[in-house]
Amino acid sequence: MGSEYSTNARGLTHKGMVRKSNQDAFSSDSDQRTFVVADGMGGHAGGEVASNLSIEIIRDDLTQILKNNQESPLTNPEMFRLLSDSLNHASTKVYEKALEEPNLKGMGTTVTMLQILGQNGYYAHVGDSRLYLLRCGYIYQLTSDHSLVSEQVEAGLLTEEEAEMHQLRNVITRSIGYQETEYVDTDFFPVRKDDFLLLCSDGLHGKVSDQEICSQVYQHGVDAVDPLVDLANERGGEDNITVVIVKAREKRS
Repeated sequence: MGSEYSTNARGLTHKGMVRKSNQDAFSSDSDQRTFVVADGMGGHAGGEVASNLSIEIIRDDLTQILKNNQESPLTNPEMFRLLSDSLNHASTKVYEKALEEPNLKGMGTTVTMLQILGQNGYYAHVGDSRLYLLRCGYIYQLTSDHSLVSEQVEAGLLTEEEAEMHQLRNVITRSIGYQETEYVDTDFFPVRKDDFLLLCSDGLHGKVSDQEICSQVYQHGVDAVDPLVDLANERGGEDNITVVIVKAREKRS
């Protein structure tokens, strides 16, 4: 696979100040350089089941994908297809489990995942959790929110300011598990030494601005997970909060 960036990462999840349970989940594997955040939804324990099941499936799929392709590097289209297939594998399993257990009916989850491979970062995304790239003091949102208000902003029907206050801002238009398969966003970007990558649920980005996220990360590095979660909770913490921060370090052969 050629030279690989090593990574240092931390993740943190918190149920927030209002919810009785935490339906968010995350996986952070610096050895494999696979990182996933999922924000579950559904009555009773549905959201928790959906997010944890999805992460387990995606993590196992990626382990097998990387094992099977150690000698022959994947092309970008091949990687996109495999990542999309993995998220849809999770969607099918969540959908089937909801059919088997009526109390889980309607459950689903967002999924945002990052795989650093060689000198590139590959991501797959469904829902309104986010992936950010922080480079040279700037922050860039790489994923697009699959939400009702975000789509209305893109269509010119709402301003950014109106979207922030809209009562339906948490309504998402795509999720894992609501149906057997879903359209998955995939893309890649070059990774550079000292880049930070940040994955989070809307419990963070709904309370903390991009510039505040950027400031905390450059002040605390991967340990910014703690002050960022604290900040979201100080501002109400109405939702579960999850954040994973990854730092790309020197390449290794």
